Amino acid sequence: MNILVTGAAGFIGFHLADRLARDGHRVVGVDNLNDYYSTALKQARWGRLRHLRVETLDIADLPAMESLFARERFTHVVHLAAQAGVRHSVTHPHAYSHSNLTGFLNVLDLCQRYAVEHLLYASSSSVYGRQATLPFRETDPADHPASIYAATKRANEMMAYSYADLHRLPATGMRFFTVYGPWGRPDMAPCLFAGSLLRGEPIEIFNHGRMARDFTYIDDVVESIVRLLPRAPSREGLAPHEIYNIGRGSPVALLDFVETLERTLGIAAIKRFKPMQPGDVERTWADTQKLQATVGYTPTVSLETGIRSFVDWLLDYRGLLLEEVAA
Repeated sequence: MNILVTGAAGFIGFHLADRLARDGHRVVGVDNLNDYYSTALKQARWGRLRHLRVETLDIADLPAMESLFARERFTHVVHLAAQAGVRHSVTHPHAYSHSNLTGFLNVLDLCQRYAVEHLLYASSSSVYGRQATLPFRETDPADHPASIYAATKRANEMMAYSYADLHRLPATGMRFFTVYGPWGRPDMAPCLFAGSLLRGEPIEIFNHGRMARDFTYIDDVVESIVRLLPRAPSREGLAPHEIYNIGRGSPVALLDFVETLERTLGIAAIKRFKPMQPGDVERTWADTQKLQATVGYTPTVSLETGIRSFVDWLLDYRGLLLEEVAA
């Protein structure tokens, strides 16, 4: 395959681009290296992808993107670039239209015009909002997003469906559930909590600890994407568009997650309990039956194994991590 990975300096994009290149595919990675969090970690990831082509490029820049598509003639696109962060979207809503709407529209239209065989794109478990029915199934309503970030991800699903229906563009949306692991984002709980533990600072626990997340290890996410990549939805019949939950399928209470991190690091946490943050949800839980039925795979890495791998990486890159979390 000749594959474009957008957001290749991001957490999932970095791991995926590396895996696809090692599997023997031709891979081009693009990223705009924005400063939503300090770029040191992105640059470090970027530097480890020397075995494939990488370009600093903004997906919202249509002329630059069109030049890339015309030159490379991609067979497959995995679109992971986005303005991330549920809480950030509450205070900086305008930042989310640039990449998540304009940028995604560029990707969709170019995939259609340059006859890409299969577009896979990142959605999010946040599209389910605060619904009470658990676990979350792909057939559940997703019409009440709790944040602008979630709203843009649901909009992406609707935009992709329209292109699939109008232009027969095979597209697959992936609703990721709290991905963690080595090289993870410094604005997410594992890095935030670990940084505070290592510095001897209190950790903030929202909703007074009454939270649960379907923590999903990065290698499981990458394996799921790799298996979905050659399975383009059929152009026959209905719109060639599918959505899959990409999650462990086993929610973990936030306090249990903290305890696992404490035990692995050998450091007791100083906990500060706080109210629920605006835009947040109390729990997530992925139903993974559809993924299993399609690709014969369900994420399997346990929290203990995943946290051990994360901590091993963290201790090697402690200086970079602490710099990132403090930035």
